[in-house]
Amino acid sequence: MNHRTTKHRALAGGALALTAVLALAGCGDDSDSGSGDAAKKPELKVSGAYVPEPTMDDMAAGFLTLANNGSADKLTSVTSDAAGAVTLHSTKGGAMKEEKSFDVPANGKLAFVSGGNHLMLEKLKHKPKKGEKVALTLHFQKSDPIKVEVPVKEATYSPKQHGDATASHDSNASHTSHKSH
Repeated sequence: MNHRTTKHRALAGGALALTAVLALAGCGDDSDSGSGDAAKKPELKVSGAYVPEPTMDDMAAGFLTLANNGSADKLTSVTSDAAGAVTLHSTKGGAMKEEKSFDVPANGKLAFVSGGNHLMLEKLKHKPKKGEKVALTLHFQKSDPIKVEVPVKEATYSPKQHGDATASHDSNASHTSHKSH
């Protein structure tokens, strides 16, 4: 009976050791994927933002480029104290369409340009003039909001002609945080 008890204890001890090893391996995988997610979060930066001086009293367009050096994110909305609403628009085949959101590709760019994707500042509280700045706040699915001071340029301004990237923002990609869903 003593031999049999020793054999059962050895098997039980081996099973317990195997369970512990598997549990630790599982914990290791979880912590690795957790730190991997943190390293892959979106890293967003705004450049080239401008608003052409509007010809209408109640509406203006906005343009900018969002560069992302991390994982994919989604621009879900834009707000501004200067406008009653800011809507997102795409332009395809000459037709403008309001969009609910825009994907910001991983390690890529989302560009809002004249003749393409753009922002519409609607119900302006006052008509912005060349030389003024318009504050925009960009809201994302994963990242913290980014505030941008956007310069108002002449109505015919084209960044291609000027090689200009004059927007400033107070949020940096390294300060974005990952929100849980």
